[in-house]
Amino acid sequence: MNARLGLVVPWYGGSIPGGAEAACRALARALQAAGADVEVLATCVREFASDWNENFHAAGATVEDGLSVRRFRVRRRDTAAFDSVNRKLARGMVLSAPDQATYLRESVRSPAMCEYLDSHRAEYVYLFLPYLFGTTFDGVEVCGERSVLIPCLHDEPQARMTLLPSMFERARGVIFLSQAERALASSLMRLDEAKTAVLGCPVECGWSADAARFRAGHGPGDYLLYAGRTDAGKGFELLLEYFARYTAQRPGVLKLAVAGGGAPAVPGVLEACVVNLGYLSEQAKRDAMAASLALAVPSVKESFSLVMMESWLAGRPVVANAACAVTTDFCRRSGGGLYFAGYQEFREIVDELLANRALADRLGRQGRDFVLANFEPGRVAARYLETLSAWFN
Repeated sequence: MNARLGLVVPWYGGSIPGGAEAACRALARALQAAGADVEVLATCVREFASDWNENFHAAGATVEDGLSVRRFRVRRRDTAAFDSVNRKLARGMVLSAPDQATYLRESVRSPAMCEYLDSHRAEYVYLFLPYLFGTTFDGVEVCGERSVLIPCLHDEPQARMTLLPSMFERARGVIFLSQAERALASSLMRLDEAKTAVLGCPVECGWSADAARFRAGHGPGDYLLYAGRTDAGKGFELLLEYFARYTAQRPGVLKLAVAGGGAPAVPGVLEACVVNLGYLSEQAKRDAMAASLALAVPSVKESFSLVMMESWLAGRPVVANAACAVTTDFCRRSGGGLYFAGYQEFREIVDELLANRALADRLGRQGRDFVLANFEPGRVAARYLETLSAWFN
């Protein structure tokens, strides 16, 4: 690629939570390591959970962990108007055209960013992610044929907004992280197959984990691990419900270890068997994965799931929610996990993994082989550069 690759995201930081945020970091590092000229372009907002009116970071260009990062101030928004529409989406309502316009208008947006993208468009190929923020809507509108959309699409009400297809059409290309994500997009809108590609996400592979180190700090016994945000949108409440039922039927045989930001709201009856690990360093998270019976991925809103790939690299299986097409498809393709539709299947899966350690180990090995064969960063970066060269050279 002769042009600089600009990865455009609402916010950026080395450790801020979120799947799209982690995908951006991984992709930027992999592309730069492959020899591409890469820059991350973000707003000054700290992260998703922050006030989108607050410019936390200073505007301008910096270098962070070896990557060029350029930030832009956001304009003030009508938070109340956005929240009103967002509550409708949370209830699964179909938004009217005026409500969709409000959702986009009052999202996180930066006129300064748009001015920069427009005035420097000849120098860059812009990669926008994820799909549902104002930085992406505005950026693709401004940059058109110089833009590539990496939507990180979920099966959610926002994905059914009637304003979306025009954004997909305007971009020069659309890159999906999984086959199931592209299938979802195809079910929602007409796609030009020549403008789409399924390229995956880079997953750092050259690391090791120490299960004994985790157990030395947290005690012996079997752990089911959850790693991620502890909110309903990621399925954590469902996991707590199922784990409470399981613990009532199988007292004392299993603990739930929770890794992520914030303190999870755990019912008193579960306090003795839920271990809050809090925010972990990458190495500590990997040690926890290696020590676990399995990683629970109850979310139904995934377009890739880096955390399940990391669990496989640690040699441990995944227990996924059958309602998520992406994670169940990865379990099937890899042979690295099992998936549940309802509590009964959840209980049967956990019982089987506890009783059959050879099965759990085999699933973990198969998952690891799958990740190494498909998502090693150099391989993924080569796919991206080949695809982008075909679209823009």
